[in-house]
Amino acid sequence: MKSLFLTFTFLFGIAQCPVQTEAADAPKATSNGAVPELALIAGGSYKMGTTDEPDAPYHEVKVNSFEMDRTLVTQEEFQRVMGENPSRWKGAKNPVEQVRWSDAVRYCNKRSEMEGLQPCYDVKSWKCNFEATGYRLPSEAEWEYACRAGSATEYFFGSNPSRLGEYAWYDKNSGNKTHPVAQKKPNAWGLYDICGNVWEWCNDFYGVDYYKGSPKENPKGPESGKTKVLRGGAFRFSAENSRCGYRYNENPGYADVCFGYDIYGFRCVRKPSKVAVK
Repeated sequence: MKSLFLTFTFLFGIAQCPVQTEAADAPKATSNGAVPELALIAGGSYKMGTTDEPDAPYHEVKVNSFEMDRTLVTQEEFQRVMGENPSRWKGAKNPVEQVRWSDAVRYCNKRSEMEGLQPCYDVKSWKCNFEATGYRLPSEAEWEYACRAGSATEYFFGSNPSRLGEYAWYDKNSGNKTHPVAQKKPNAWGLYDICGNVWEWCNDFYGVDYYKGSPKENPKGPESGKTKVLRGGAFRFSAENSRCGYRYNENPGYADVCFGYDIYGFRCVRKPSKVAVK
């Protein structure tokens, strides 16, 4: 019920759904041409989870190396690949939002094809081939590992939320809208907006008790479910929701601004194109 409760929390007071526009500032992160820049994340083990959340008890997890987009997928990038921009908060460098889980998956496949890589997803079954060379959404375990960037505290910068504004757009500083990516500080592994701005779709189905029996190595979530995992918090949400281990979930088919779904975006991962060394 966590997702439903939070949904009603941020929907209160929304009466109209106009499309908003704002100037797009250039991000501080660099990019090699039109293709988003990737960070090489060397695999390793860590304690996954957070405090005071019944669905996220601490447990040890190991993940293999992967590459991850340094920024959220932007509106100009989504437009480049998919030929459309579904976002409410218009801005070329703003994160794309109002995207369903399936929209993010289709983008992953199309981007893979454009780069001559093997697509990861079967769009009939929505199954992911983790051995393919193309882009996919991160597993929940990969996302948290990348967010923590070697830390073991509630936030990747420590346990005091007073510093969150240096790294994230959330309810206290966002002005109730998204912002261009890479305007805040990155985490220690060079990932921007890994907390705040928009929630990030993960590949996994959500299971409230999944952690209790999940495999230690490269967990990929339950085989089935009604909702998909999202991570990282968003511009309308509190600092608590931006903790590294905090879990959120939503029906993968929802993407309607009139119901508040301008809070969902994503970034991609893929198998390493070179050897990762910690």
